[in-house]
Amino acid sequence: MKGIISLTVLNRPGVLNRITNLFSKRNYNIESITVGHSEQEGISRMTVVVHVENETLLEQMTKQLNKQIDVLKVTDISNHSIVARELALIKVASTPQSRGEIYSLIEPFRASVIDVGKESLVIQITGESEKIEAFLNLLRPYGIKEVARTGTTAFSRSTQKSNQPIKYSLV
Repeated sequence: MKGIISLTVLNRPGVLNRITNLFSKRNYNIESITVGHSEQEGISRMTVVVHVENETLLEQMTKQLNKQIDVLKVTDISNHSIVARELALIKVASTPQSRGEIYSLIEPFRASVIDVGKESLVIQITGESEKIEAFLNLLRPYGIKEVARTGTTAFSRSTQKSNQPIKYSLV
């Protein structure tokens, strides 16, 4: 089971280390972790993706994270409707003959070429992990030289409720 935990933490030295140590002490493998400044000064947002055997383990993790001194809020968003994105930079081998084919793959995935060299292209793609995996699979035959991925960053979707009354017109 894939678990996605969103945390807000105080932006202090050592916070990331304490969070990752908590996972390693319990022998949980972190698939990805992203950290960055939030909308509030001095507060950072973390997204941690882990593989767990069951929901009970995920619940235990969130309880342990809540006990940490620098952690302000922990939310298990695994079963929520979420907005999730990942960024990947991909250096792919390219010859003048193969560039046209590679460009034809880039457009449908809404990726972009951000660097062109004699023997390679660097491509930037954002989206859900499955989209990036599909794109990588299509590029493999051309020869992937390097890949750098950010990991998933996510939060719950906004609930879209309208306070406007519905107006009906009779024709």
